[in-house]
Amino acid sequence: MEYGSIERELRVNAAPEVVYEVISSAEHLREWWPDDAELDPVPGGIGRIVFGDASSPDAKIEQLTVVEADPPRRFAFRWVYDQGASPSPGNSLLVTFDLVPSGDGTLVRFSERGFRERGWEAAVLEQAYADHSRGWNHFLPRLAARAESLVARS
Repeated sequence: MEYGSIERELRVNAAPEVVYEVISSAEHLREWWPDDAELDPVPGGIGRIVFGDASSPDAKIEQLTVVEADPPRRFAFRWVYDQGASPSPGNSLLVTFDLVPSGDGTLVRFSERGFRERGWEAAVLEQAYADHSRGWNHFLPRLAARAESLVARS
């Protein structure tokens, strides 16, 4: 099996501007992805996401660095890199959201790349890829629901 990238497409019944806010704002991220988030959504901006209670030793905390912010078309960041390291293609994963207007909604083209480039041994690579694939299968529908809930409120 090839573990190079995870790619998904989903249709969201919300304008690209709304979807962009949902993928780039810490306030909205907390509603569909991590339990907590801090993010400066500009190129070079840094942040962190927390899965679980940040005060617990079991919490999973990941740093991220924004590499592209082009509202309302594209938002991309690098994550899964060692604390204190500068993220690069060889030491991190690249997540990209491309937003394409589609009727009165948005086609979201999602990708996460860089698994093989990390240089993980085969078992670690396979496990990381499977975990992320399952995770995105769970969280991306929540992204759509969050964006659509914002449209329903207005």
